[in-house]
Amino acid sequence: MEIEIYADVVCPWCWIGKRRLERALESYDGEVTVRFRPFQLDPTPVAEPKPLVEALAAKFGGRERAEGMFAHVTQVAAGVGLDLRFDRSVQANTFEAHRLIRYAAERGRAAELVEALYRAHFHDGVNVGSTDALVKLAAEVGLDETETRDYLESNLGRREVAADLANAHQIGVSSVPTFVLAGKYAVTGAQEPETLLAALREVEERESAE
Repeated sequence: MEIEIYADVVCPWCWIGKRRLERALESYDGEVTVRFRPFQLDPTPVAEPKPLVEALAAKFGGRERAEGMFAHVTQVAAGVGLDLRFDRSVQANTFEAHRLIRYAAERGRAAELVEALYRAHFHDGVNVGSTDALVKLAAEVGLDETETRDYLESNLGRREVAADLANAHQIGVSSVPTFVLAGKYAVTGAQEPETLLAALREVEERESAE
């Protein structure tokens, strides 16, 4: 079964959802292929990255409200073994990160890179909109540093990622994470592993009956 994960690497619920899916797959006997599909929570260019706390305080009506949101999601993330450090995170546009994920997928390194991007943004305080940072992360997961930089400094993949982002909206993806199973069935949100496992088994049964 193919599982398409529509997500953004600056979305904490997407990282939580990814981890919960991984736990669900530990109990699933069927064969799966996971593909990472791009989505941008905010496509606005970021000229000078600010601390995420400041950026979201301005967006959501004050620092106190933003910190309350951070506290809740941090607690949920800890339940699946993730240590979110919003005090370190910086604002970033993720288009280039999505280009790099596409590049990594062609070389069999997408899963490792996606995990590295989440950790870089949410734990290490790395600006995942920076070419230098992306090149370094790519090298850490086994991609050639020079080739990666050449790719990111070119126009390769831009049209394809833009088309993928447009397609996500066209098929109705409006929030992330969204998991599309077997190209037909969507599960939205960072559902519990048990819910995801039940969905996988239900889709398997439906597909087998056709």
